[in-house]
Amino acid sequence: MAAMGGSSPSIVEYCGGDGGYRCGYCKNDTGNLSHGMWAHSLTVQDYQDLIDRGWRRSGKYVYKPTMNRTCCPQYTIRCQALLFQPSKSHKKVLKKMLKFLTKGELSKIDSEVEPMDSHTKDADGCSLLFKSEPDTSQSELEPLNHTEKVETEDEEIKGEKSMTEVDYEHIESCSDKASANSSKPLQSAKVNHASPKPGKGADLSKPPCRKAKDIRKEHKLQRSLQNQTQNPAFRVEAQNILGQSANPKTNQPKSVEDFIFVSLLPEALHQLEVRLVRSSPPSSQFKATFQESYQVYKRYQMVIHKDPPDKPTASQFTRFLCDSPLEAENLPNGPDCGYGSFHQQYWFDGKIIAVGVIDILPKCVSSVYLYYDPDYSSLSLGVYSALREIAFTRQLHEKASDLSYYYMGFYIHSCPKMRYKGQYRPSELLCPETYAWVPIEQCLPSLEHSKYSRFNQDLKADDEGYVKELDRVWILHKRTAMRYSVYKRRRKGPSDEESVRQYATLVGQACSERMLLFRS
Repeated sequence: MAAMGGSSPSIVEYCGGDGGYRCGYCKNDTGNLSHGMWAHSLTVQDYQDLIDRGWRRSGKYVYKPTMNRTCCPQYTIRCQALLFQPSKSHKKVLKKMLKFLTKGELSKIDSEVEPMDSHTKDADGCSLLFKSEPDTSQSELEPLNHTEKVETEDEEIKGEKSMTEVDYEHIESCSDKASANSSKPLQSAKVNHASPKPGKGADLSKPPCRKAKDIRKEHKLQRSLQNQTQNPAFRVEAQNILGQSANPKTNQPKSVEDFIFVSLLPEALHQLEVRLVRSSPPSSQFKATFQESYQVYKRYQMVIHKDPPDKPTASQFTRFLCDSPLEAENLPNGPDCGYGSFHQQYWFDGKIIAVGVIDILPKCVSSVYLYYDPDYSSLSLGVYSALREIAFTRQLHEKASDLSYYYMGFYIHSCPKMRYKGQYRPSELLCPETYAWVPIEQCLPSLEHSKYSRFNQDLKADDEGYVKELDRVWILHKRTAMRYSVYKRRRKGPSDEESVRQYATLVGQACSERMLLFRS
């Protein structure tokens, strides 16, 4: 049960699944089906393997849609960050921010282009405004006695992180199982979804179109920025990442870094700084800025999602966006900031105006949520923060060579307003049957025909992580870690083999042989 970097093993509590609940996307009262588990702790490697099998976390709750039965199948999507090139609409957002920082100008047209920013990043259909959480007694989680060696176009990128709903009954019932004291009901957030405008959404069969006028403007801006740039060091670094020459020609595509890291003129009216702070366990910087960050979240909930003032409490904010099961891990060949859960704070002229919640994992930056000051909605902060996170992923890759993907949560083709993530190219979708990554362009024809699809065209291919030996699954029972073969001999009462097999099948062989499945 070797954990990454010698950390403690993951401890999870499987909640089961099936029953139908209200869908936050299509509003079907009983169509939302998923499996879930509470993660008391997770190594970053285990969580990486879980999201590569279609799992996703919201706070400490980890869930996996029942893809072939749920009303709106949610496909894990990732962008190949090192190969990403911003589209015309992405560049428009970057230029808008640059213009605002430099001159303080923001046209009315710019502020009305993208209708989806109010949805920002969601927890992928899972707004868990926890009133309580399972609390396995301390005696059950004391040091282990092992019986064996425990080895949109523009605004919509974070639009999926809009506040929608998931299997709250599952969460509540699992909470009851985990703790006799966790009896308070969970509450969900009501959502006002904006209808997509006609013509919006990605058409991946066509390349982004560009007008000659826009190309001329881009060339003019590029020449201007080249003359203004005082510190070209990062430009060279970004070009090295992308395999570009140190002196690009003006007709070469501009990278995200060309817009984000350009030096502003001394007379620029505003300054924008992005600070990375560890949220779990909370760093001193996180603690020092907690109240300011929470107040931005509270106002966001009240203005954007129409929550009453007493609903977005500090406790709910903490459980939903600050608590994380991920263990903080630092490795010699890892990023300087380490792995785990973080907040990226956007400081505008000395105050926080937005916060991106992210997980840094062995292979990716996983985007969790975004909230922002509604006064700055017109800056398209949903798109802007996504582009910053892609650039951040490429920075981390310089130190951690395996870290090269940007995970955007779930792609939901059956919900037209959720298709915008396909605009972040090149991107891939996870096959729900073989867990192989397939370019999204190859998946779209199947999704147009059926909302649930197997993407792997090799009909002989199977789930390579399928559990072959149930007896090798690790169990945590009465403060002792043991294989399932030992546990089932010691267990009294009816067999729970069906539940354990379901859990192991969903998490896969690798995780089932590393993580500890808590059984009371």
